[in-house]
Amino acid sequence: MARTVRTTALVSTSALALGISLLGATAPAHAAEAPTPHLDSIEQTLRQVSPGLEGSVWERTSGNRLGSSTPGGADWLLQTPGCWGDATCTDRPGSRRLLDKMRQDIAGARETVDISTLAPFPNGGYQDAIVAGLKESAQKGNRLKVRIMVGAAPIYHSTVIPSSYRDELLAKLGPAAAANITLNVASMTTSKTSFSWNHSKLVVVDGGSVITGGINSWKDDYLDTTHPVSDVNLALSGPAAGSAGRYLDSLWDWTCRNRTSWSSVWFAASPGADCMPTLPRPASPAGGGDVPALAVGGLGVGIRQNDPTSSFRPVLPTAGDTKCGIGVPDKTNNDRDYDTVNPEESALRALVSSATSHIEISQQDVHATCPPLPRYDVRLYDALAAKLVSGVKVRIVVSDPANRGTIGSGGYSQIRSLSEVSDALRGRVTALTGDGGRARTAMCENLQLATFRASDRPTWADGKPYAQHHKLVSVDGSAFYIGSKNLYPSWLQDFGYIVESPAAAGQLGSDLLDPQWRYSQATATYDYARGLCQG
Repeated sequence: MARTVRTTALVSTSALALGISLLGATAPAHAAEAPTPHLDSIEQTLRQVSPGLEGSVWERTSGNRLGSSTPGGADWLLQTPGCWGDATCTDRPGSRRLLDKMRQDIAGARETVDISTLAPFPNGGYQDAIVAGLKESAQKGNRLKVRIMVGAAPIYHSTVIPSSYRDELLAKLGPAAAANITLNVASMTTSKTSFSWNHSKLVVVDGGSVITGGINSWKDDYLDTTHPVSDVNLALSGPAAGSAGRYLDSLWDWTCRNRTSWSSVWFAASPGADCMPTLPRPASPAGGGDVPALAVGGLGVGIRQNDPTSSFRPVLPTAGDTKCGIGVPDKTNNDRDYDTVNPEESALRALVSSATSHIEISQQDVHATCPPLPRYDVRLYDALAAKLVSGVKVRIVVSDPANRGTIGSGGYSQIRSLSEVSDALRGRVTALTGDGGRARTAMCENLQLATFRASDRPTWADGKPYAQHHKLVSVDGSAFYIGSKNLYPSWLQDFGYIVESPAAAGQLGSDLLDPQWRYSQATATYDYARGLCQG
């Protein structure tokens, strides 16, 4: 799509909150689309932060379609388990839809299938969907190139062996289907000292369709359990899928170059196959839709040190209670070079700062495992503080702290109490206003803060707390992010999409955000709608 540029002489308040001057910046006009003020603002930001990563780590595209099963349908929003209001959750339509969508997309592959997730490798129903799809495609005579990558946390995932998974997958495929597939399997860690490995969750087929979000392909957490993790992906087709494929090329290029380093990469391939740093895909995948999307990822730590073309000169935080004991250097709050190779972080702050009326945040957590990581993203909290002070309504729902594991997020929560979030947020509002009373008023009048529930009951029917793993930010009922990137400090390789579509945002609201609040509001410590203010 042809683009023209316009010069803007405005410095937006959202840009100032991020420490970015937009004087003299240029922004493309997307004349064939409906107005996209949120994407325009975010794109301006990324052209300053990471211009050299456009096309490989971030990219804006037009003409995409949401991956629904019927025109205009809402099941492009792939929720697990999808049993709102039912604490027994024996019927899981969301999980069924996700597995069927994975199988369908993979079965339609003609050339390539690209899968990434967090270790361990896909198992149970997820593995069955992958195998069934690959078999169906291979039986049509297609000769496929298939890559499967997992990110591995040191020690924790030391038993995740690519050669074992390769053998298992080829055996399940059977000789006939396996003969038509060139397979690469890898487990990778880009930096042990900075806790960096792949965390993206992607199924990309022929560079033309993509499924991505927060859902890990783990049967024990999502499928074969009476207390399934609540999570969300989205499905798209069109040029945006090519953006995901090129992002995975960036990770695989590093992986192939480091495949002989056993401390970084464990690699296995089908007989006679070499490591594939790139996959063939159409230069311009067929779109035919009307959905604009901004694909945005991050390279974590260890793949690239910085973007040398960046003009980004952020005002980095000088205050904030982000440290707790001995930890590693704070890349989230004090490392400009890290910002330039992780544009997703700036994109999410810019998305929040673009809001004019309301923000909904649905996350596992907004605080990290501290130590060793910093407690929270100060610039994100400052952006939220500015919105609260200006009267923008902010809703935050996080996983039940009863899920907290013995080691940080091992149990799908990293906080002991919601007060950790509200105390930190109040501190940033106070720092902004210089007035503790005004800070309390801003939060009481504009904030909703709760932990997640999926039904009227306080736990699943088996007595286990509700675990939420969303990575979701929605603003103004118009634009939203769904991907694998957490809002709390984490220096991983992640990927997701910011979509600006009031129609899609409306479906997201009615099918996820509305039922989520219906059940979660019982746990709220702040709720401006009910005059609830525990600050």
